[in-house]
Amino acid sequence: MKILITDKIQKESLKIFDENNLEYREFYDLTPSELETEIQNYEAVIIRSKTKLNANILEKGKKLKVIGRAGVGLDNIDLKKAEELGIKVFNTPQAPSISVAELTIGLILNLARHISKADETMHCGKWCKNDYMGYVLKDKKIGLIGFGNIGQEVAKRCSAFGMKIGIFDTEKGAIDLARRSGHTVYQKIDDLIKDVQIISLHLPSNDETRHTINEKRLNMMNRNTIIINTARGSLIDEEALVKALKNKQIGGAALDVYQQEPLTNLDLCSCEDNLILTPHIGSQTVETQIQASVMITSKITDYLMSFSSE
Repeated sequence: MKILITDKIQKESLKIFDENNLEYREFYDLTPSELETEIQNYEAVIIRSKTKLNANILEKGKKLKVIGRAGVGLDNIDLKKAEELGIKVFNTPQAPSISVAELTIGLILNLARHISKADETMHCGKWCKNDYMGYVLKDKKIGLIGFGNIGQEVAKRCSAFGMKIGIFDTEKGAIDLARRSGHTVYQKIDDLIKDVQIISLHLPSNDETRHTINEKRLNMMNRNTIIINTARGSLIDEEALVKALKNKQIGGAALDVYQQEPLTNLDLCSCEDNLILTPHIGSQTVETQIQASVMITSKITDYLMSFSSE
């Protein structure tokens, strides 16, 4: 059986294929039309976030049995079409949890203490000590919208800062865990955003979650509220966010994900005073990249080998 790898995975993980005599080929930067042609020859394909597997491409994969996504989000795969064609889809939701959670905390600290702006002025030879009055995180209320693997890791770190944690989630297991952990559980997102100083998004991207943060909800927030998004760009209406930031309706925001990547919305770049932007680096740590790669190659290997044993 042959495996197509279209986004880079760590070399450590490829040993798993070698040990099980599975043939693989690496083709990066394929155009959609090139991918449609190439995918016809493989039983498995491994991707990250860059490769898009739409219905047309999946239909060309006549031999395709399984897709491996080294990472969390599956919005770059047409899951409905994959199910229709009987193609199994694996991802690695546990792998980036700690690295994304740590970035989330870093962004919160950055906004609370004006670290980026203070650094920038120092490099310009300025001494603006009195311009950067911040606040402590202890006793601040943070609202986590989504309480999956990453949200749970963020909560652990917020607890260490002595923060008060509020949760919104629709999954019973997540709600039960939040209550057992002593967190406040909100029945509605609107109730959460009105009550907290910090909002951190940890939802998947789908039709139901699109623009979870919109103009209406931005207008509900306190003037000092800060928003963190290390999940998916579609969760925030960027146009409404820019308007709120420029009008000082909220305290600030930090984004690691965007509606279009690489970033094309230059209006976001104009919000220099109260917006931090990073280029989707949530899972960009050595440890996470290795872990995600090893986990997905192991899952793909086990699945393909199950056909060999039949």
